[in-house]
This record gives sequence, C-alpha cells and structure tokens, in this order.
Amino acid sequence: MELLDKLKWRYAAKAMNGEKVAEDKIERILEAARLAPTSSGLQPFEVLVIKNQDLKEKIKPVAWNQSVITDCSHLLVFAAWDTYTPERINYMFDLTNKIRGFENEGWENYRQMLLNAYPQKTEEENFNHAAKQAYIAFAHAIIAAAYEGVDATPLEGFDPDAVDKILGLRDKGLRSAVLLPIGYRKEDKDWLVNLVKVRKPMEDMVTVLD
Repeated sequence: MELLDKLKWRYAAKAMNGEKVAEDKIERILEAARLAPTSSGLQPFEVLVIKNQDLKEKIKPVAWNQSVITDCSHLLVFAAWDTYTPERINYMFDLTNKIRGFENEGWENYRQMLLNAYPQKTEEENFNHAAKQAYIAFAHAIIAAAYEGVDATPLEGFDPDAVDKILGLRDKGLRSAVLLPIGYRKEDKDWLVNLVKVRKPMEDMVTVLD
C-alpha cells in the first residue's frame, strides 16, 4: 500500500522550486532505471543527468519554454541508441558471460539470432525499438522518484533534433527519446497541484479473461 499511496501522491508537476534533490535519492532513482527490464537485456539507451544550469537554459527554448526544465534539480535525458550494431549487441552478451562466469550454447545461439536480425533493419526501425526500451526505464525512474518523495515531470514536448545537437548525442550514436525533470513542486505557482487525480475506473481499463 505504501507504493500505491506514493503513486497517488505523484503528478506531473508544472512548476518546480529549484530546491536540490539529495544525490543519494538521485542515485536510487537512476538505479531503478538501470534495473528496468529491456528486450533481450540489451539496455539500448543511456541516461544523461544534467545539473549544469547553462545547459538547462539552452534546452528550455527547444522544450516549449517549460519552466520545469530550468527550475528542476536534475534534468534526466533518456537517449536511445540510434541503431543496433554487432558491436553493441556483442558487448551486452559478452558482459553477461563475464558476470555469470560461463557460456551457454542456447544463449550463444540467441546472440547469433539477434546479430542476424537487428543490424539488417533500418536505423529508424531500430531507434524506435530502442526508444521503447528507454521508456520502460523512464517509467521505473518516475515510480522510484515518487517512492523517494520527489517530483518528476514526464516531457515529450521538446525538439529532439535540437536537444541532440545541444548535447552532441548524434556523435555518440544516441538520439533523445524523452526528458524527465526531477525536483520539488512549487505549489503556489502550479495550477495542477490541488486538482484531483483522474484515471479511468479499473473496469474500463482491465479485462480479466478466466
């Protein structure tokens, strides 16, 4: 029930007060994102943690001038791989073998299957798939932030190409997928803070097939 209470408390803060979030809280939020499940365990994304105020100021105009960009404590940028490459796929399979301390024939066959599939797809197909994986981690970060009593505002309202240019993401083989300002709500400036959370009734969302 504690987690559900936290999720009922959270909302997409429309104004933040600039107060800094303790680094240990940020670390736990990022760890939750790192632990998120991804397709084939490839984790095809990176998370940029922006504390630099000048960078936030540069991003704000290409994110609809939303104040939470500059008034947040930390701005998280979830950046997905621009495509799948043999090197990227092999890295995660080799890392798995190293950590587990053994190789498995079935696992190696699965590696080969992915090597025969992903690199042959278009970059746009691969990016879209990678971005979906980034969103899973993004959701974990939102839940972890709520658990920590920290506000987090999901943002898709931005120019990805402009953000990529500001952060030099394309040179790193990455493309921005979604932004997540982390901070604390500024209640006297946030029109949404006192409104009742609205969600569909459970019976309108969930169908149980016995």
